[in-house]
Amino acid sequence: MHRETLEGTVERVTFYSDETGYSVIKLQPQGRDYLVTVVGNLPEVNPGESLRLSGVWTTHPQHGRQFKAEDCQQILPATVEGIRKYLGSGLIKGVGPVIAERIVKKFGADTLPVIEEQPERLHEVLGIGPKRVAMIIRAWEDQKHIKDIMLFLQSHGVNTSLAVKIYKEYGDEAVSVVRTDPYRLARDIFGIGFETADKIARQLGLPPDAPTRIEAGVAYALSQFADDGHVYAPEPELVTQATQLLEVPPDAVEQAIERLHQSDTVHRETLYFQEGVPETVSPSLAVREERAVYLTPFYYGEIGVTGRLRVLLDHPTSRLARFRDVTNWEAMYSRLAEDAGVELSDRQKEAIRIALTHKVSVLTGGPGTGKTTSLRALIRALELAKCSYVLASPTGRAAKRLSEATGRPAKTVHRLLEYKPGGGFARNADNPLEADLVIIDESSMLDLLLTNHLLKAVHPASHILFVGDADQLPAVGAGDVLRDLIASGQVPVVRLDVIFRQAANSLIITNAHRILQGLLPLTPRNADDFFLFVEDDPDKATDLIVDLVKQRIPKRFGLDPYDIQVLSPMHRGAAGVATLNTRLQEALNPPDFRKPERRLGGRIIRVGDKVMQIRNDYEKDVFNGDIGRVKRIDIENQTVVVDMDGRLVSYDWLEMDELMHAFAASVHKSQGSEYTAVVMPLLTQHWMMLQRNLLYTAITRARRLVVIVGTRKALAIAVKNDKVAERHSALDLRLASATSPLHLSY
Repeated sequence: MHRETLEGTVERVTFYSDETGYSVIKLQPQGRDYLVTVVGNLPEVNPGESLRLSGVWTTHPQHGRQFKAEDCQQILPATVEGIRKYLGSGLIKGVGPVIAERIVKKFGADTLPVIEEQPERLHEVLGIGPKRVAMIIRAWEDQKHIKDIMLFLQSHGVNTSLAVKIYKEYGDEAVSVVRTDPYRLARDIFGIGFETADKIARQLGLPPDAPTRIEAGVAYALSQFADDGHVYAPEPELVTQATQLLEVPPDAVEQAIERLHQSDTVHRETLYFQEGVPETVSPSLAVREERAVYLTPFYYGEIGVTGRLRVLLDHPTSRLARFRDVTNWEAMYSRLAEDAGVELSDRQKEAIRIALTHKVSVLTGGPGTGKTTSLRALIRALELAKCSYVLASPTGRAAKRLSEATGRPAKTVHRLLEYKPGGGFARNADNPLEADLVIIDESSMLDLLLTNHLLKAVHPASHILFVGDADQLPAVGAGDVLRDLIASGQVPVVRLDVIFRQAANSLIITNAHRILQGLLPLTPRNADDFFLFVEDDPDKATDLIVDLVKQRIPKRFGLDPYDIQVLSPMHRGAAGVATLNTRLQEALNPPDFRKPERRLGGRIIRVGDKVMQIRNDYEKDVFNGDIGRVKRIDIENQTVVVDMDGRLVSYDWLEMDELMHAFAASVHKSQGSEYTAVVMPLLTQHWMMLQRNLLYTAITRARRLVVIVGTRKALAIAVKNDKVAERHSALDLRLASATSPLHLSY
């Protein structure tokens, strides 16, 4: 086919894939008054930008004539209208549509040469002060540098959004860094993985067997284990995974592991197991052994948690020693029950006594079993004795729930430890928490590294109580701290398992406990809080979910659609998180000329959208799983403002990869949260994720209503599959081998 060149201005972006760069755009050719459809792998572009495309004309059987772009160059517009659109598109910080109109009205076709060569003349434009002029000049210079970097990176298959992030991280040194150490990108920049860095390195001529490449690949493979929740990787599994990733012989990977071990990038250790109980000190009695490879921070984290728990357990003094002298516990329980207005069960009484008389303890149990009542009574006992305590949870939403449930202040663990970006945790061994008892709720969400920092800040004479539901999904981060504590046998565990009468009236709570027992949930016709809509076709299930969220549930239960959380077992597929978010955004927050919107990272972000923070951002004080709504989009200043539970948080364009749409979310992302209503697709297509603890976690997020859309077969598969995904962790091993097991359980 004959290759042609096409120049024009982007009118709109119909589709853009952030993963592949595949785009469908509408382009107005230069000097023409009609639009053409352009398809192909392009950098991320926005309306108003001018492009020079090289490619061929094709005819699509459904969509008609299209220009298939094979090369793309972003150019400066030549016409006054093109310049106005270009400047007003939000590409240049400090310039929005209104300011763009004023600048172009003043300088006309000479606008871009003026900005490039005589930027001080911007002072001549009405309404542009010195600060804005400085902002525009700086942004224009940044754009020039970014364009240079883009030309270099695009030739190596890197999309526009990543090129901008690379420039933001390294500034004018960006090209030099990429040329000399491309794998540094994967280490330094969120959103750039090993594959992208490797692609650049290979195109720069680095041989596939280069030691630096193999070491980077091994470190990446090990980090993938950590992303999946593992603290270490069994060496044979790591070698296999890295060999497949790098396409090099296994011995090359083994040599790289040894070099990384010598440089303290990773740590290797042989673990010994005796009849299923891990043991490090008696290799002669081992039934089997396992060669473990840790990323060094995780190794020291595991050692640190073990050592600090042992210090607490062995320390001779206690700030709550007075409770060891209590002779009439029943009198105390009666006083606490009277204050709380409830009758305490024997297990609840035992939970209170254990927390007050043991340095480290665990309180676990499902919904409706009285964990919150136990906590309130425990707090009252401390207050009556004039003892100090602190309450914390791993996430902001969980901390807010804890505060509402107890009527006492609660913080995130990071706030409790006074984390300062760039400065670490202010609370540590040298500056411990001033509390006689530290209470951590939702402890199933604690990962290993955060637990290590937490225990550093607990005074050796203080007590710590871990509260959580051990049957929920484990932490998003590496480690399985709550289960490891329970499995170690080294700390007393009180398990609440009796559903209180008031909770037993809820089918949500009843069904949660049935699921844990391996029984199918009850779905009677007269139910008012738990429903199953049978549908086995994924597309029809998605249609039904949209209708339920938009129309049927709000109409019957009087709920705001934004208070209904859709939770899916998987990200991809017709009933996956990505598709559901697209469909629900269309239904609940469609395009409207009164609602500003912006395409960022392949997604349309619109005022009114429901969004979720997907990684901890300590500077903004927002955390993984926090949900908010887009309040404002400021094209001029290139910011998106999100209302996070009444607090306005501002995001720069380049920080928008920290947010994802949250009309639908994965079950894993829902941990620690509570929603008025939960709607969940559950189909046999989700078979990889159909697990009992995933289903249990999803339905226990709901306060008032659960609706499952799917099949009884998928439900039965999930209930039957009680295999908790094993995490490679040796915390229980190290705790159990530190001393003889105490086997304290109540």
